[in-house]
Amino acid sequence: MNHIKTNTKEYDAIIVGAGFSGLYQLICLRDQLNLKCLVLETGDDVGGTWYWNRYPGARCDTESHAYSYYFSDDLLKEWTWTERYPGHAEIRKYMNFVADKFNLKKDISFKQKVTSAKFVESTNSWEIITNNSNNYKSKFLIAAVGCLSNTNTPNIKGLNDFNGQYYHTGNWPQNGVNFQNKKVGQIGTGSTGIQAVPVIAAEAQHLTVFQRTANYSIPARNKPLTDQFKKHVRENFNFYKELIKKTPNGHPFEISERLVSDVTEKEMNEIYEKAWEKGGLQFRATFNDLITNLEANKTASDFIKNKIIQTVKNKKFAKILSDIDHPYAGKRPPIDSHYFEAYNRDNIDLVDLKADPIEHVDKNGIKTLKNYFDLDIIVFATGYDAMTGPLLNMNVTGKNNLTLKEVWEEGPKTYLGIQVPGFPNLFTVTGPGSPSVLTNMPMAIEQHVEWIRDCIQFMLQKNYNTIEASKKDSEKWGEEVNKVANRTLLPTVKHSWYLGANIPGKPQVFMPYAGGLPRYSEICDDIKKENYKGFILA
Repeated sequence: MNHIKTNTKEYDAIIVGAGFSGLYQLICLRDQLNLKCLVLETGDDVGGTWYWNRYPGARCDTESHAYSYYFSDDLLKEWTWTERYPGHAEIRKYMNFVADKFNLKKDISFKQKVTSAKFVESTNSWEIITNNSNNYKSKFLIAAVGCLSNTNTPNIKGLNDFNGQYYHTGNWPQNGVNFQNKKVGQIGTGSTGIQAVPVIAAEAQHLTVFQRTANYSIPARNKPLTDQFKKHVRENFNFYKELIKKTPNGHPFEISERLVSDVTEKEMNEIYEKAWEKGGLQFRATFNDLITNLEANKTASDFIKNKIIQTVKNKKFAKILSDIDHPYAGKRPPIDSHYFEAYNRDNIDLVDLKADPIEHVDKNGIKTLKNYFDLDIIVFATGYDAMTGPLLNMNVTGKNNLTLKEVWEEGPKTYLGIQVPGFPNLFTVTGPGSPSVLTNMPMAIEQHVEWIRDCIQFMLQKNYNTIEASKKDSEKWGEEVNKVANRTLLPTVKHSWYLGANIPGKPQVFMPYAGGLPRYSEICDDIKKENYKGFILA
């Protein structure tokens, strides 16, 4: 049976996803290379991860002046953020502003979920089918599907018998959820759960939080931006552009050169105290060796645990919340707005699932080993099948009828996180094996999108039909990703989604490149200068 029907629409490039990656990739290929492009997007508007993540308290953890596109000076002058950390609605407004400014929506097809993508060797082209049985053909296929877009709802016995409503934070109803006079149960206290708890608790009749893993969190200290700061950012965007391009994580602050052992205990505590008061991810930048030295890390971990114990008045809750089994920032380090303070409310309960695991859900609520909780609404803040899930979800088939699922059975194999051996002309923006989730995403995205644009331009100029990552170089790159990760404490956290440990049956491989964005960009540039060394051009 032929994979493709006669009503096939043909393009030079098809881009999957209309988030930060997809929008900029469209600008680069359509407006700069004059290619005929189409973006396919599952949702009915632009926004990417922020289209789906509208849960209570959903907010970016990168400061707004850095969480922006930096490719256009005009854009930087024309848009002004209102808060230190932008909320989901303001980010969608920004992305719509970008889409309108560059007239992008005319080349985006909404409500089109890619259900299969197959490389046809006889024509060197990709054939793509969507859930609406639309057929497309293109020379290049760019997966701009993001790292955190495949929701992970745990398979809990009896969930379908529940008479109330249940929601995943990553697929939140557009019109929101009314918690008034409701008994709510929330499962999960990662970055998302930590943002949702204070907001849900303030509205609901009662909230029960089911904690799987205790987590560190630093106060965000979010606030409206002053006119003075807005003016400062507008006048100094070139300074910030340089700064975020040279910091390892693409953030607008530098990591200190000092080591924990360089200071006295008194000085160390003063430094931590000051960073705690300032708030945000900068806490991680106080010392140079927090992510590489367990002893140094312990000082930060202990400081935060003490803050939790001081903040949470209920001794039982404080013990559960501060019983953290991994080094600070070994997993994604959350920041919050009054998370620990929320446990001082009289309408909140906390269940430690390690001591009292969930047995099943029935029509009226959740039964744990020792207790029963009567609930109207269950909120799953249980994260994503991160990094690989969104790509595997497209049902991609490469050369020799090999599927991406088969090739990645033992974990993702890529070259630079940009291409997979056996899948010619398929580019993955911020794929596994690139800095991606360890950075301020728009920075990692701009670097990838521009590299992909330059690569396609090179191919067109030299009359190449296909480009494909070599197997040997991909294996070497996988070794490099592991080597770099092992210099840090990141792979030591065995329940981290950086390793895929939150998904039953998923191979545990450390997925992002931990060597920092500047070093990674340098490697990519060198490969480009050597006419795409490590790639097979034909």
